[in-house]
Amino acid sequence: MFLGLDLGTSEFKALLLDQQHRICAVSRVPLTLQRPVPSWSEQSPADWWQALEQALQELHATHPQALAQVQAVGLSGQMHGAVLLGEQQQVLRPAILWNDGRSGSQCAQLEAALPTLRQITGNVAMPGFTAPKLLWLREHEPAVFAQTHHVLLPKDWLRWRLTGEIATDMSDASGTLWLATGQRAWSDEVLQACGMQRRQMPRLHEGSHVAGWLKPELCQRWGMPARVAVAAGAGDNAASAVGMGLVQPGQGFVSLGTSGVIFVCAQAHAPHPDKGLHAFCHALPNRWHQMSVMLSAASALTWAADQLGFDDEASLLGAAANLAPSARDTAPLFFPYLSGERTPHNQPLATASWWGLTAAHTRADMAYAVAEGVALGLCDGLQAFGASQRLTESLSLVGGGSRSAWWAQLLADALNTTLTMHHGAHEGAALGAARLAWLATGASEEAVCVVPPVSQTFVPQADSNAILRERHARFTRTAQALMPWMVNTSSRGWAAG
Repeated sequence: MFLGLDLGTSEFKALLLDQQHRICAVSRVPLTLQRPVPSWSEQSPADWWQALEQALQELHATHPQALAQVQAVGLSGQMHGAVLLGEQQQVLRPAILWNDGRSGSQCAQLEAALPTLRQITGNVAMPGFTAPKLLWLREHEPAVFAQTHHVLLPKDWLRWRLTGEIATDMSDASGTLWLATGQRAWSDEVLQACGMQRRQMPRLHEGSHVAGWLKPELCQRWGMPARVAVAAGAGDNAASAVGMGLVQPGQGFVSLGTSGVIFVCAQAHAPHPDKGLHAFCHALPNRWHQMSVMLSAASALTWAADQLGFDDEASLLGAAANLAPSARDTAPLFFPYLSGERTPHNQPLATASWWGLTAAHTRADMAYAVAEGVALGLCDGLQAFGASQRLTESLSLVGGGSRSAWWAQLLADALNTTLTMHHGAHEGAALGAARLAWLATGASEEAVCVVPPVSQTFVPQADSNAILRERHARFTRTAQALMPWMVNTSSRGWAAG
């Protein structure tokens, strides 16, 4: 039995996987984030540990025999977050998360100070990355910066609590902007530009390698064997790829989680930072991947359901699905920049809006526009790949938002790409974490990284694609024209501290 632990933004998940690839149990605990001022996004690491404890206690109560057979634990989690530890390993402040936009000016400063940044890291500096967050802290919270003994990514703080080890994996480290992704090593040059030193960084491991051992007292508390390995694991997207068996060049997926991602396994390390694509190490040795990222995907549905008075996201999608096809072409456009945007705009202060509303529009029109707006934003991300990356004929579909067949079909139509749903797709990152734990015990990639059985396939429909292609052209023109006015100038002061 293998245990996958996935620290998401809105949910912590623990998953038990057996050697027949069966998911035996899943425990979920909701998480909330704090936005103390506009454009900021933070969470307390103590809340993550409390969620982990709750999930493991639930599994111990419901599946004690399965936990007693766990051979290894794998970790996955939200990327880019900055957990700052003092000399006594105490948390110095709330963690600054991936969708925090305060460090836009620090990105510009870093690129100006180090013109070779993109060549070293394979990525353009964006506020979501960890390095600009530390530059912001150096400027606005110098006392905290001076006390920082270690910087950990969110899942790696949990690893420290579980094992006592200060460690990370290559895929998650890629999102710090301190990693020379081609060499899979920390860059002293980038660290120096940020006022950081290598001693503050966690040890680097490949995701499928052992990075520590579960503390004996925790093994006893949760009814596990006395010696349980903990794999290095992966950032959430690389873990999802492993969970879906996507480890060969050209394979990829679309993720509908809090954020929206198009992920493609690369043939080699061949970054294209000027297009806003991320070029990261994959979770397996000597593998890389590229991805486009939009900051609000399923989270846009959650927000809209609340603001429009729907009971939940499913009710909103139901109203959108019931909108007459003839009304969809006249529905307003929705720009889903609720937390700013990465690919292709790289604008952390971009704002969301409905565009083209009239008195004739209904709540259902607005609901449809939100679901469609996420799909059109992902179209922007797919176009950013251009001819730089070879894609297979279809992409897998993962993430909580993939539970809606109607939304999945809309996405396939918008992207003009066949989308394939696999068993376990909703558990992608946690499943991938469990598989990385399995690999850490010495199992072969061929045995572990299999593609799960297909549960549903969504083939693009020509009529719908034609309408959505025209809608996307309008979406792109409008976003390009309005982006200077979409920037929330009132947040500039907050972003600067």
